[in-house]
Amino acid sequence: MAQRISGEMSGAGFKFALVVSRFNDFITSKLVDGAIDTLIRHGAADDDITILFVPGAFELPFMAKRAAASGAYDAVVCLGCVIRGQTPHFDYVAGQAARGIAQVGLDTGVPTTFGLITSDTLEQAIERAGSKAGNKGSDAASGAIELVSLLSKLSKT
Repeated sequence: MAQRISGEMSGAGFKFALVVSRFNDFITSKLVDGAIDTLIRHGAADDDITILFVPGAFELPFMAKRAAASGAYDAVVCLGCVIRGQTPHFDYVAGQAARGIAQVGLDTGVPTTFGLITSDTLEQAIERAGSKAGNKGSDAASGAIELVSLLSKLSKT
């Protein structure tokens, strides 16, 4: 039978960096709350969570890569919010942020999760920051927990 290895939902003993965009803070603050709540509920110690603030979503990959490369964190959780406006700015920022965040994990080998809301409207962003559609910060933190757990199991096989 094939061997199956999965991560568990325990953040105990792991260190997490939350890289957070200050732009659209009324949304990103809710993402931070969701991420911290999830990490703590799943065993991470408050002292093992560091929050790094950057100006906007475009800067998330830069700081995420620095945090991951520092060796101080087992996972990096990127949190931000980009709301479509009437110019192509949204496409550039959202696309580059998404591409960069994905690249961080590949380049560094440190799990880097995507908690960047990209929405057409403010209402959609609010829904994804803790109302009707859950909390994307919590989702990104859950993914980070599962990935660090899985990596720790892989290193033991």
